[in-house]
Amino acid sequence: MTITHESGIDIGTLRAKDIQMAATADLSRRTLLISGAIDVNSHDIVVTFELPEPGRWQVIKSESNLTDLPWLTWQMTCDENTRFVADADAQIVSRQFAQTFMTPDQDRITFYDGEVRPGEAVLKMFTIEASSKRTVISHARFVPPPAEVPGTSPQQPQKPTQPVKQRLAEQIRSSVENGMPPRPAIELFIPVTLITG
Repeated sequence: MTITHESGIDIGTLRAKDIQMAATADLSRRTLLISGAIDVNSHDIVVTFELPEPGRWQVIKSESNLTDLPWLTWQMTCDENTRFVADADAQIVSRQFAQTFMTPDQDRITFYDGEVRPGEAVLKMFTIEASSKRTVISHARFVPPPAEVPGTSPQQPQKPTQPVKQRLAEQIRSSVENGMPPRPAIELFIPVTLITG
């Protein structure tokens, strides 16, 4: 079926809202694939999902940035029943961020040294060890103040000035070392589809 619009669509006004995340679990490979989108920067995103069974799982996770500002770090914090795995077999990588930091108690990972621009999807791989099927992971992003994002208004230069770069670098370093303070949260329950065979 073809839909004809009497007037052209203003692409700048089209935006998905209230997008829920979804997941697929491959029990034989112990892999969990999660995808979705985030359209708010003022809240942490707390996701809950039910694993097919407790234990070690490789997680591949992707969220699209539907906001108007870049994400300069990505922080994940586990609940008390889950830990990130840091052994030699665990892959902790992101396509957008060059570096990662994990706390000694293995309950927080921060991806940094990069950015996720508006409209882009952030892709991450990490491994968790869960003692229960229900897992809760909180997500926070470091977002620069709009006034310090170059090119967002005609008065701003296209490239950040050296003082802005230095100030952002200090804020990022602090958020990596100390963690980001909790903000109001949006809670999502992610449905998991099980792949068998």
